[in-house]
Amino acid sequence: MKKIFVCLLAVSLVLSFSGASMAKSYAGKKVLFIDSYHEGYAWSDGITKAVKQSLNGTGVDLKVIRMDTKRNKTVEFKKEAASKAKAVIESYQPDVVIAADDNASKFLIVPYYKGKDLPFVFCGVNWDASGYGFPAKNVTGMVEVAPVTQLLDHLKGYAQGDRIGFLAPDILTAKKDHKNYSKELGSKMTPYFAKDFEDYKKGFLKMQNEVDVLLLGSDGGLYKEHAAEMKAFIEANTKIPTGSTHDFMADYSLVDYAKLAEEQGDWAAMTALKILDGTSPDAIPVVKNEKGKLIINTRIAKKLGVEIPFEILESADNIIE
Repeated sequence: MKKIFVCLLAVSLVLSFSGASMAKSYAGKKVLFIDSYHEGYAWSDGITKAVKQSLNGTGVDLKVIRMDTKRNKTVEFKKEAASKAKAVIESYQPDVVIAADDNASKFLIVPYYKGKDLPFVFCGVNWDASGYGFPAKNVTGMVEVAPVTQLLDHLKGYAQGDRIGFLAPDILTAKKDHKNYSKELGSKMTPYFAKDFEDYKKGFLKMQNEVDVLLLGSDGGLYKEHAAEMKAFIEANTKIPTGSTHDFMADYSLVDYAKLAEEQGDWAAMTALKILDGTSPDAIPVVKNEKGKLIINTRIAKKLGVEIPFEILESADNIIE
């Protein structure tokens, strides 16, 4: 069974850039990493870990700050968090800034720095960065695209029909995902956006009787304190195939075909080094993530009474038993 390790991913991405970069010392150079979210949120932790690993040993002075805008969703808070990040930039004077996820781009880069001299590398921006005017003279990055087509290819063999549902918290990212999933799949999906955890459970039960396949969006880290309850509830009440493109949702899905946060962080860090080598951000094209990992939840498979083919189990990166 194949395994995906962050270290191997980092090596492959390093080799795709100039081989000389990692042999150099970047002593005296500063990189600021701005996380839109918070420590403990799995996606952010994956990006942060990869950035640190990729820059480790290069001599770069890396500083990490977090905007905490996943748990604090008001526009006022996001603007204040961006203002605080701007103050850090002014005091720290980084040579390059890496900014993870949409809120850092929307509330920090666009109003304060787009088109200026300070180089920025974004990552984790959902689906399309053109809405922020990226790329720009001083901005490049990696867009985050969900491998929903590959996920549905794995799920449809277990479905009794072609009606697709989408369940997620009532947050902007989830609504953006629903719109883009529908576009990618070329079909309409029945959405349910939950107001809170109890509403999420209500929506899950409702969908079991209204669709043939249920795609689970990110829980946004909002239900972390309910993880054990959510796991037991979903295992007890699953009647149709479920899937997700977020690895931290694998406990709740029959099939998970997940984006790799580490791919975003590795690419961003290596691009920051390329900029430190003298390449202008506008000479580095904006790219999309390409890698993914397959996770099969055999507990949910048993609940559904489906038998996962041996060749699928063999190709999986992880199996939940």
